[in-house]
Amino acid sequence: MTPEQTKELSGTSLAPYIQVATCLIGKSREAGGNMFRHQLDTMSILIDYGYIDSVLLKASIVHDVLEDIPDFNHNILLSIDFDSHAVYELVQEVTRRKDESKKEFLRRIRETCSQNAKTLKVADRISNMISLGFVNNLEFLERYINETEQYVLPIAYEVSNYMLTELLDLVKSRRKYLEDFRNLITDTTGIDSTHYL
Repeated sequence: MTPEQTKELSGTSLAPYIQVATCLIGKSREAGGNMFRHQLDTMSILIDYGYIDSVLLKASIVHDVLEDIPDFNHNILLSIDFDSHAVYELVQEVTRRKDESKKEFLRRIRETCSQNAKTLKVADRISNMISLGFVNNLEFLERYINETEQYVLPIAYEVSNYMLTELLDLVKSRRKYLEDFRNLITDTTGIDSTHYL
């Protein structure tokens, strides 16, 4: 990060958004931990790649609030600071609608959403793919890896070669993890691991 980026980042107040995100502390994840930690992981991935846009970073901290807290009062998000309306719009872009399948949602992100929404979705997926190293549900693992290859890698291609490279590496390592896990089940039980899918 350049000195100019560091200076600009130091002027961004993230604390009120972090406070809002604490409502996700009780929401568990398939990979362990909770949704609050995932929000902060997503933000740190963006910062790691040099993104310092205040709206993008603030939205990353609360990007799952509308989806995971059904009765969340959206007016809280709209009244935090001068970025609130733009943050809320970005969060809405990356929030899966009730009538959308996961495939439709990811297609919408790629085909109709802003560059910031695409960037946020890729950082979100990097965080999720890292967490897959702690998941033991083979069906979920395979589905998530396939979904990433089919729908998220094309978005990453539009966003950043660096993020794309990390996501490609994560897909490769998670496929290896899945294969090793299947082999372990077969070796230990004598049952073909496809029985679990």
